[in-house]
Amino acid sequence: MTEEFIRPDVRAFLDYVYSRPGPRTWEVDAPTARVMSQKMRAFADVESATIACRRDLVIPAPDGRTIAARFYDAREARDAGPLIVYIHGGGFVFGDLDIYDAACADIAIAMDLPLLSIDYRLAPEHPWPAAPDDCEAATRWIADQGVLFDRRFDSMVLAGDSAGGTLTIVTAMALRDQGAALPLIAIWPIYPAVDLRRRYPSTERLGEGYMLDLNTLRWFNEAYNPDFSDWRASPRAGSQTGMPPCLVVTASLDPLLDQGRAFAMSCIEAGIPTVYREAKGTIHGWLTLRKAIPSGEADLAGCTTALRTIIAEYRP
Repeated sequence: MTEEFIRPDVRAFLDYVYSRPGPRTWEVDAPTARVMSQKMRAFADVESATIACRRDLVIPAPDGRTIAARFYDAREARDAGPLIVYIHGGGFVFGDLDIYDAACADIAIAMDLPLLSIDYRLAPEHPWPAAPDDCEAATRWIADQGVLFDRRFDSMVLAGDSAGGTLTIVTAMALRDQGAALPLIAIWPIYPAVDLRRRYPSTERLGEGYMLDLNTLRWFNEAYNPDFSDWRASPRAGSQTGMPPCLVVTASLDPLLDQGRAFAMSCIEAGIPTVYREAKGTIHGWLTLRKAIPSGEADLAGCTTALRTIIAEYRP
């Protein structure tokens, strides 16, 4: 394993994780992995902040199902403005509204914007393309409504981390190709997987010892079972022309690092206003590990500052 710069709090967290007995994610089935993820959140993530509005709702899906969602707002009331639609991570296999409650509340507070968190179907029970189907359906539904809990929206920002970062890009591409009732003014993919067709150098270099390892990546892909060549699974396989302004965020100790870099370059080459931020010395998943890795608070603050600038510049 190549020696890499690593922050002291990240080193301490990794030492603790790898010293613990018990199976790794790729050694168990999906339900067990979900329980393990919930336990990780309990000791590694910050507590959920108090916020003025936190409301659960259900979104109708085209086939008669419903999609669970959670709405956040730091204000009791506000004038019309943008809505952040957040898509959680978890390798398409785990993650839910509760695991991402703290992250979503903190983003809504930092951005001073309402936020809607989407709880899409998970693999392997619901393999690809269930997740992108749900995210597109939910986003189009909220665009059609234009209002939730007496708040009116004039535009949307799509955001998400890890698998949710992938789904953020895929949903944005779908809305670019067939417009929605509200304009999409920015996207914020956080350490996304954008190209499942091949391995990048960082996959090999950082594929062991930094939390998200090669065995886990294979386990996720086997559960999700996508068509690797389809842009709805590998968005870098499609064109980024016509996409909204983009804030791409990576972590320097993430095996997905090179994919994030490549996606940012694809956006730049397509003429898309693009901001690229690389969190040095930290790992994949830092957004939901901020109790164990306190330096992640500064990473989040830097991201929300950059996103506010993008919205201010490109909001119609």
